[in-house]
Amino acid sequence: MAGAGEKIGWEFDKFDDGSLKIVGEVQLRRYGKFLEEYATQLKGIEDALGDSIGDVWDFTLDPITLQYLPYEQTTLLELIKTDNKIFNKVITVFASLCCEMDSLQYEAEQKFYPGLMYYGEGEPEAGLEEGEAQVQMGRMMPFMQELSCFVSRCYEVVRNVIQQLSSLYNNVKGSPKIIDVTHVHFQSVYEHLGDTLRVLITLDEIVANQATLRDHWTLYKRMLKSVHHNPTRFGVEDVKLRPFEKLLMGLQGQLLDGMIFQNCVEQAFDEGSMGVSKNSYFNEEFAFNIRTVFAQTEPRIGEVNETNQRLTYVGICGMYVLQYQIFRVIDKKVFRALWDVYKKIPAITLTGNIVWSANQFLLKSLSPHISRLLDKKSQQAVVHTSQMYLQMKSQNLIKDVQVYYMQVSSWMIRMESSLTQANTVIEDLTAKCTLFIHGLIFAYNISNLIRTIMNLHAHMNKPMTKTAVLALCRLIEMLKSIEHTFHRRTMLIAESITHIIQHLQFMALASVNTAKKRIISDKKYSEKRLDALSALVLVENALNGPSTKERRLVASLALSVGTQMKAFKDDELLSFKAVMNKLTLISDLREQLRAACNCSFLYWHRVVFPLYLADRFENAVDAHRLHYMFGALADCAMPIKMSQHMDSPADVLQAFDKEINQQFKEHLLDPLCRGVETDLRLSIHTHLKLDERNPFKVPLQDISHFLKMKPIRFFSYFLDIKEYVTHYLDKTFYNLNTVALHDWKTYAEMRNLAAQKYGLQMTEAHLPTQTLEQGLDVLEIMRNIHIFVSKYLYNLNNQIFVESASNNKHLNTINIRHISNSIRTHGTGIMNTTVNFTYQFLRKKFFIFSQFMYDEHIKSRLIKDIRYFKDNKQDINQMYPFERADKFNKGIRKLGLTPDGDSYLDQFRNLISQIGNAMGYIRMIRSGGLRCCSNAIRFVPDLEDIVNFEELVTEETLSDEAKEAAKNLDSVIGNLTKNFAEGTEYFKMLVDVFSPEFRNQKNLHLRNFYVILPPLTLNFVEHSINAKDKLSKKNKVGASFTDDGFAMGVAYILKLLDQYQEFDSLHWFHSVRYKYKTEKDHVRKTARADEKLSQTSSLTVKRLDSYQREFDLLYYSLSSARIFFRADKTAAEEQEDKDKDETASTGSSGGDSASAKNVPALPPPESTASNLPAVTAPPSTASIPAIMAS
Repeated sequence: MAGAGEKIGWEFDKFDDGSLKIVGEVQLRRYGKFLEEYATQLKGIEDALGDSIGDVWDFTLDPITLQYLPYEQTTLLELIKTDNKIFNKVITVFASLCCEMDSLQYEAEQKFYPGLMYYGEGEPEAGLEEGEAQVQMGRMMPFMQELSCFVSRCYEVVRNVIQQLSSLYNNVKGSPKIIDVTHVHFQSVYEHLGDTLRVLITLDEIVANQATLRDHWTLYKRMLKSVHHNPTRFGVEDVKLRPFEKLLMGLQGQLLDGMIFQNCVEQAFDEGSMGVSKNSYFNEEFAFNIRTVFAQTEPRIGEVNETNQRLTYVGICGMYVLQYQIFRVIDKKVFRALWDVYKKIPAITLTGNIVWSANQFLLKSLSPHISRLLDKKSQQAVVHTSQMYLQMKSQNLIKDVQVYYMQVSSWMIRMESSLTQANTVIEDLTAKCTLFIHGLIFAYNISNLIRTIMNLHAHMNKPMTKTAVLALCRLIEMLKSIEHTFHRRTMLIAESITHIIQHLQFMALASVNTAKKRIISDKKYSEKRLDALSALVLVENALNGPSTKERRLVASLALSVGTQMKAFKDDELLSFKAVMNKLTLISDLREQLRAACNCSFLYWHRVVFPLYLADRFENAVDAHRLHYMFGALADCAMPIKMSQHMDSPADVLQAFDKEINQQFKEHLLDPLCRGVETDLRLSIHTHLKLDERNPFKVPLQDISHFLKMKPIRFFSYFLDIKEYVTHYLDKTFYNLNTVALHDWKTYAEMRNLAAQKYGLQMTEAHLPTQTLEQGLDVLEIMRNIHIFVSKYLYNLNNQIFVESASNNKHLNTINIRHISNSIRTHGTGIMNTTVNFTYQFLRKKFFIFSQFMYDEHIKSRLIKDIRYFKDNKQDINQMYPFERADKFNKGIRKLGLTPDGDSYLDQFRNLISQIGNAMGYIRMIRSGGLRCCSNAIRFVPDLEDIVNFEELVTEETLSDEAKEAAKNLDSVIGNLTKNFAEGTEYFKMLVDVFSPEFRNQKNLHLRNFYVILPPLTLNFVEHSINAKDKLSKKNKVGASFTDDGFAMGVAYILKLLDQYQEFDSLHWFHSVRYKYKTEKDHVRKTARADEKLSQTSSLTVKRLDSYQREFDLLYYSLSSARIFFRADKTAAEEQEDKDKDETASTGSSGGDSASAKNVPALPPPESTASNLPAVTAPPSTASIPAIMAS
């Protein structure tokens, strides 16, 4: 109670001194400032996170859409509430019928049009398989039944509308009077009726244009006849078949015979006491409304302020035919006015690619009754005018495009400029409203122009010029740019649109209020006055609320009654209707815009797409326009999804998607990729001066615009041009690089240029783990070692193999780096395999070697030479005579030559060179292995003291996985260290494995080898000088500058036979030096005696010097090669060292070399010609050395 008392006291004592207001305003200002700062912070965060520029909605990245369509959950019965019950009922009936007709129209456009139009689309390139047509028609049966029900429903609604109007407009005596309808014209009902009739006309036209549907229907009926003759075979009961055939007949008669509209207007409207056809008052009202609607529609057709008036005109023609069919009266004046519209526009696009001619329709629907009104000349004029119209439109297309381009660009700039505020709020709202409506009207104008020209060309089979096609494509881009602009400015429109609607409603209500006051001021009571007042109250109620379709419909119907009794002055009524038209456009802005900018008709004209793409590529400046064209093509998705004839609509969509992608790839992406690649190649190879690159002489195309584009959204995915080009270049560069590894640098430069010039972030071509200077692979050499040793020459000092001859302009080389990279690729295990392959190869070569040495011709000469040397050792100063070696070299040629002109000694020299090359290769393998190991182990700090990671991990008690990893690491490091430290001595192995056989008593014929070396070295020197001479000649066949394989082979075989001392005892190189010195002295002495011989003698000295130099080089190479085989020790000394080692390490085996001893070095006896060991087997051909026979 105390609280209450206090409150009462406060109320009494309350007075306003203004302080509370001041405090409140201060707090409000603070709060407003806080909100502004907070909003700024949020915007900053949003901008930092997002990739958008400015406050716009991106059409391609649209997770949600903002729907600003007015909506309320109110029924018509709740909306139509006045005290006048009869009036309420009348308005309710017509409003319900109009809503029903709206829903029928929507269902037809969304479901039945595309279902019929897209029948037969998505057909595979190879054509339909046998029976597939019937299957498709079978899938369509439920759809056809639904369509039949829909058409029947349309008939019922049309009949009901006509009967309701006839009941209302009935002045027959004795008939019930509902309300006074004098000067009352329900124009909205007639407009809705016209729309419904247009739906039926459109269905007829679609079926007439759908030849595939009719063909498949015929095939389906034939199939049914086959089933009918033998139902048991198809598992169908005869009882069920007859009703189905009857249903098919009904469907055909109703839907496929082009009688959908005709059946509607010819149905019986007179039922019982309802005499519609006799109702002359209704006939007059019907005719009046047709004239009124036509008078409002016709002036705007083909004009700049046209929206969808041409479709209303189709409905008017339908109503005219309906009126004729009911009342059998032809209004000549109206007919002539309807007929003459062709002069403005000869054909109208109903939907997609369906073109409708009003003249043909009227002729078909009203003949023969109008034949007296039309002569042949009038009918021919229609055809001529159509052709002239199309020709004129095509000619003016470029000019129209330019005009529209300027208008649309100007409009877009005003839309993008955030609509600068006007002086007052009302001016601002009016300016925005006008701007939005202008955009919509531009969209309708452009859409009508594109559809009319494209569809007329197709309908009249007239080809389009390239210029016309590109102009139309430009218009399509403009159309989508208008839609995109509206979409981008969604936030601005959403903010403004409700205020605009409120402002328009306020203006409309003000007009209604004025009219209402006028009615009320008239004090006379009458039913008519009461109806008018009720109507105006209803209009007020309808406009006081969200501007939904239902409210606007109710307002429109009520206004039809409210305009009587001169409630509105003429100018007021015009002003009111203009406001209501604006209100309709603004309230349905999104829907109207979607209808105007819908480019699904492009599906039927997609043949223009390749031409458009080719033009885009040639003129790359406005590359971003591609977004608009793909946006237009994406509009085809919605109607395609309503197709019914395939297993799934996705099949048709996929076929369309595939076709567009293929064209995009073929006409834009591939040329673009080639253009970028060519440009990169020419830029990198400018030094070659491949073509004219002067932009002042040759126009250069800048294709970088395409690569700066954002990804294009198409259906549910994105087409990224930049990514595609990058992938193409990556793939091309990689593939070409693998083919020509030496071009790696060029492609690296091209990658860098692509990044700098085009901003393409390309992937590094990570070729498999090997360098681009791989050379021949170890694996390849190993498999073809017999070819390798014959085709390549060895250089001992540089450890390099050089190709002996090649068809290319360059010779391949193989060095330690190549081998190391190859070992890194394949692993160190390949080294042992390579040595094993080499061992197999040497076995075969030593077998030929043995046969040559066993040959009687060779062996007898060698024995003779040995005996001569031993007998005359003192006389010849223990030096093997040069003359004897020269005689052997020349004498052996008498035994025969190969087709290439090589003697047996040449062949033997080649054999030893190949053996030496194989040993050189083994040396290189070992060096490459050591290099590979050293590269791998270079990060281990101390090879002598390697940390055991497993022990450290165990000490730290880490997880089992860590222990396993540490164990693996220890194993890898241990293996590398072992390989690096030991570096298996392959030479020693290959000596140990062959030497026992070579030194065996069974192979005594091999002991003569050291004596053949003097003639053999002489032969080698002659060959070497010839090869080097060819280097300076034009024909370089057989030219070479190195062949250390021979020295390597000689050193190896001498080691195997333990004949270093025997060969040294010949003092062969001393003998050579002495010989050449003696000859040079002799020549000089002769030259001094006779001056005429000085020139000849200088040439002779030069020749002798070159021979001496070659012998010296051979001596140095041989000395170097002997170091590899421990030439300082004899076999006996080596055996002594080995015995000591074995004693020191008891029980330890000799490793690989010991095990190798157990392998027979040469083929077993059974494989030879006799039972002697392989190496001692006599040659297979006795008359000539085996080396030639093989």
